[in-house]
Amino acid sequence: MGYQALYRVWRPKNFEDVVGQVHITRTLQNAIMQNKFTHAYLFSGPRGTGKTSAAKIFAKAVNCQNGPDLEPCNQCDACKGIQDGSIADVVEIDAASNNGVEQIRDIRDKVKYAPSVVSYKVYIIDEVHMLSIGAFNALLKTLEEPPKHVIFILATTEPHKIPLTIISRCQRFDFKRISQAAMVDRMKKIVEAEEIAVSDEALEAVALSAEGGMRDALSLLDQAVSYSEDQVEIDDVLAVTGSVSQTKLANVVKAMQENEVNQSIMEIDQLIQEGKDPGRFVFDLIYYLRDILLYQTAPSLKDVLERAIVDDTFEQLAAQLEADWIQQAIKELNQCQQEIRWTNSPKVFIEVSILKICHQGQIRQVPAQIPQVDQLNERISQLEQQLQQLQKQPSQPQTEQRPQQPQQKRSNTSSRNSYKVPYDRIRHVLNEASKPAIQKVRSQWSVFMEALKRQSAPAHATIQNSKPSAASDEVVIIAFRYEIHCSLALEHKQTIELMLAETMGQQFTFIPIPESEWTSLREEYVRKQKQSEDPTQQEESSAEEAGDPVVDAARKLVGDDLLEIHD
Repeated sequence: MGYQALYRVWRPKNFEDVVGQVHITRTLQNAIMQNKFTHAYLFSGPRGTGKTSAAKIFAKAVNCQNGPDLEPCNQCDACKGIQDGSIADVVEIDAASNNGVEQIRDIRDKVKYAPSVVSYKVYIIDEVHMLSIGAFNALLKTLEEPPKHVIFILATTEPHKIPLTIISRCQRFDFKRISQAAMVDRMKKIVEAEEIAVSDEALEAVALSAEGGMRDALSLLDQAVSYSEDQVEIDDVLAVTGSVSQTKLANVVKAMQENEVNQSIMEIDQLIQEGKDPGRFVFDLIYYLRDILLYQTAPSLKDVLERAIVDDTFEQLAAQLEADWIQQAIKELNQCQQEIRWTNSPKVFIEVSILKICHQGQIRQVPAQIPQVDQLNERISQLEQQLQQLQKQPSQPQTEQRPQQPQQKRSNTSSRNSYKVPYDRIRHVLNEASKPAIQKVRSQWSVFMEALKRQSAPAHATIQNSKPSAASDEVVIIAFRYEIHCSLALEHKQTIELMLAETMGQQFTFIPIPESEWTSLREEYVRKQKQSEDPTQQEESSAEEAGDPVVDAARKLVGDDLLEIHD
């Protein structure tokens, strides 16, 4: 006979060989020993985790001539016949190609007859979710009341596609992804028996690429053996799977952390030109960053690292990188991983993600500018104190003699605080202002402030003690606590209006005004509006609002511009 693939040669023949599914194999073994197995089972889980193999082992165990025992003997005629498929009483059906009503009706007709060779007829239906609705309906009655000598084992990777009426009539077992350590242990036994030289790093790379499937792991190992010469090394596995070496991953991470955009893009371009799978590169990079994060948290977790080998470069990156930076990079790469599944240009999305991560590193350098922000805040605080002191001082006659130095300081302060309120422009905005416009601005104000803080910390510092008070479709009136804030905000007018446009989705200009001036201007505008109303409407509105203590209290709390009165 010709060469057989490793996954076929080493397909499990006993429950002990089913890797990583002890919670299932032990339950089945106990049911066999106690003779309490049921008539229908549902095996669900990812591909390559042992569903069909466990079903076949179970069929051998219940029909073993030397049983009941925890394991089938694999020596009797029944075990050998079931293993090689020569016993007609154990039927394995692929529902992907036999999904019609006729095939299920044929099964329903044949289950009536007793088995000819073994004790139980066993029907193993693989990929059962592929059956049509009519086929499921034809199977339903048989599953509900089968003959005592029949066992159904349904296997599927997508249990959510199976009707609940079928699931409720089966005993369900969920197979889980096999851990990397369990797959490595199994492959070590196989390569020792096959006398194949494979390094531990290569086995770990194969296990990571298999993503929890033992069959996939053995197939990749088979490919790596064919690709290599004398011994399978990690480079052979990387070449077969399209994965990226740890050295390359470390170079990319280091370049991103140091904001070396050019170096990062060049590394990615080289990997793509070498034929590496873009999706695999993003997958490996996410796991490498994950391993760094775990190692930072607790170095004792190095035994659970899935992608990285702890070397000098890895330890240096773990010491240099910040946890927040790693978490944001993983989130960005995860978003990239989802996007490249549906595009023909994955390289573009990877480059955009790398640029965002590098830009994130530039933003994190803003703390270097914090002394400037602190100086600006301190300056604002001093000016506010000076302004309060000046407002508290009683007015003095012009003829009164004062020291020359305070006079000079006073003049400097007044020049800084000089801001001429554009009353005519504000009145024009009030005539065009609308409640939806100001509500839109206020709903996005916190988002705008956060975006402005990331873009320009000094600009954010000048506008943080302010609030939008009125708005038209193009202009926002922003009330500041003191006049000095208005002047400082105008120094960053272009940055503030740019972030307003990005946040609100339309172009906005802003007009600053001190709160005291805004209060008087608003009252003047409201008074003129009431005077321009129809006398009858004015009398009705005044009659409705006058003398109501609830309305008066609400007006004191929120003001007329936010007050709405309903019956």
